[in-house]
Amino acid sequence: MATSQPVHGDSAGTFLGHPKGLFVLFFAEMWERFSYYGMRALLIFYLTKHWLFSDSDAGVIYGAYTALVYITPVVGGYLADRYLGQRKAVLFGAVLLTLGHFFMAFEGDPGVGTENNPIVYVFWLALALIIVGSGFLKANISVIVGQLYPRTDTRRDAAYTIFYMGINLGAAIGSLLCGYIGETYGWAYGFGLAGIGMLAGLVVFIWGKPLLLGRGEPPKPLAKNTEWSMYGAGIAMVGICWLAIQYQDLVGYVLGIFGGSLVLYVLFTAVVKLPSEERDRIFAAMFLILTSIVFWALFEQAGSSLNLFTDRHVDRGGVPASVFQSINAIYIILLAPVFAVVWQTLGRKGLEPSAPLKFGMGVVQVGLGFLVLVWGAQSVGMNAAVPVLFIFLIYLLHTTGELCLSPVGLSAMNRLAPAHMASLIMGTWFFASATGNFAAGLIASATGAEGVGEEAGKQVVLDVYSTVGWYAVAIGVGVMVISPLIKKLMHLDTLKDDSVGDDLLGQSEGPGEAQGAGVHPETRPAG
Repeated sequence: MATSQPVHGDSAGTFLGHPKGLFVLFFAEMWERFSYYGMRALLIFYLTKHWLFSDSDAGVIYGAYTALVYITPVVGGYLADRYLGQRKAVLFGAVLLTLGHFFMAFEGDPGVGTENNPIVYVFWLALALIIVGSGFLKANISVIVGQLYPRTDTRRDAAYTIFYMGINLGAAIGSLLCGYIGETYGWAYGFGLAGIGMLAGLVVFIWGKPLLLGRGEPPKPLAKNTEWSMYGAGIAMVGICWLAIQYQDLVGYVLGIFGGSLVLYVLFTAVVKLPSEERDRIFAAMFLILTSIVFWALFEQAGSSLNLFTDRHVDRGGVPASVFQSINAIYIILLAPVFAVVWQTLGRKGLEPSAPLKFGMGVVQVGLGFLVLVWGAQSVGMNAAVPVLFIFLIYLLHTTGELCLSPVGLSAMNRLAPAHMASLIMGTWFFASATGNFAAGLIASATGAEGVGEEAGKQVVLDVYSTVGWYAVAIGVGVMVISPLIKKLMHLDTLKDDSVGDDLLGQSEGPGEAQGAGVHPETRPAG
């Protein structure tokens, strides 16, 4: 089925002023995030308490896993764009994810480590299935959201906001329920619940297919042998990830070699083939991409070293540590609308920070979060449990930092890249996120201090947090200082849409800026 879409997205009916298909995608993604974050909340404890990995090894495994979750969307998105179409790719990804989450429920004998428990190979397979399933689903489901609306539809921003809330609703509920049940009643129950959540998402997506009105279908008629060869490629990716997650150094080499090659290729293309303004925009995008690596390396301590720190050194009042993984998602649900209003209000007054300045603010806040936690731990003494207030504070600062950087970065990548390099730049952004996640694993590994006693181990973690916190603040301030130069490289005054005749008023003002298309009421087609 070709992607020509004569049927309007509202043709199957609307709900709350939006196509019903949006809510099919909302619930499918909500359940997928429920399962992903529910499993992630338990993973570091499962590695250390069930499989008896050291903190250092568990941190590296966790980092490799989350890095691979960011690499595979590059492949999943490419295969969907060229062959499968987004809908079939999402469906395939959902099947892999459902299998992966259910395989996580097979744990074998507890407390015997990996040497005497062959079920560990099932565990590696479960992680590999989740990695590749995420690659096919996450890369493509949000694309279908956009396809439900004409390009100049004023509801697009609101649609993505609704979709984004589904993501965080699933993440919050999954962390709370799966974390609590997994730590209270047993790993298999927590992971099994995550699997049931993913199965619910799969059922919703299959049930709601008619409401998508042919969106996300293959770009050209898809032969059966081509379709099955794509699924075969996905299974081969599972095999590769099954090996990579066991030999984490491979992931580091892949990130180093391919990521470095990607950056060099993008810069070479920009210098040799692009006119001066587009070249400058690519330089600005690469600067933002490299800055994001620092942010994600610190932000992603949440699921690994910070999760272990909460378990061992924080006065939680009997609440399972994994439940605290829900705080970030809850803060986003509460604060994302506030940030949108603040940026909009500042924008109307011409005071909204530029995208590079927001990036610097994000990095400063993630560093301050660690420094606040260190100060809180030291203020009560090394022998006392850290008050839980400081866990809420570090997540608050990390969330406000994320809201300054993550949505702004996605918008900037879309707008700064010329059309023929859009996928390449987005792929580089994902590779940077993967690199940040892998670096997060190395930082988490550095906090592991087995055999030195609880108090000394606590001091090691706080020393690492203090170091990375101060570095992040310094880097963030540096980014803020040079942000006017980066903003100049973005050439916002001459940024134009690639398509003629469908520009929105204010669209040319640039990515994530106050006057960006869809932010203000003046969103009728220009011209």
